[in-house]
Amino acid sequence: MGQDRHRIALFIDGANFYSTAKTLGFDIDYRKLLTEFGSYGQLIRAYYYTAMVDDQEYSSIRPLIDWLDYNGYAVVTKPTKEYVDGVTGRRKLKGNMDVEITVDALELSAHLDQVYLFSGDGDFRSLVLALQRRGVRVTIVSSVSTQPAMVSDELRRQADEFIDIADLSTRIGRPQADRTERLPRFVRGTADEETVDV
Repeated sequence: MGQDRHRIALFIDGANFYSTAKTLGFDIDYRKLLTEFGSYGQLIRAYYYTAMVDDQEYSSIRPLIDWLDYNGYAVVTKPTKEYVDGVTGRRKLKGNMDVEITVDALELSAHLDQVYLFSGDGDFRSLVLALQRRGVRVTIVSSVSTQPAMVSDELRRQADEFIDIADLSTRIGRPQADRTERLPRFVRGTADEETVDV
């Protein structure tokens, strides 16, 4: 039966996906997410991408990264870069993972029938088009249930399908209220980082 199933891969833009779920008012249960999307076909790979602050002794995202690494995800990280905003003069951190996601998706595309891209970033429109030219169907997983929408219109139009994660919240999430009740078992992320129950 496995031979007849569509070969699929998940590409999760961690910061973008976290921000979308947080805006919708729930936390992602990554075990449930893997089970849900794994039922859509033969799961070849589930990638999770995030930038990390290198010089911190402890990062609140580290427990998430470690858990994902041991539980079926291929985690791709890189250090954030610090820069000074020319307008405000404030120090800011940058950790864009677009190039890593694009390279991995294109390299794996010969072995896939379907890609699920968990991001609303319009910069991925060219990637979606390139995958489609290779015969790979692309589903964008983001949300239009927020104000403003978390997915760019151009990206949504280019995709073969669109899944609003608000429609999946009961299957891949848990209410943010769980966070305070189970505080000892997980780590709170900052506004720019993901949170996970490990």
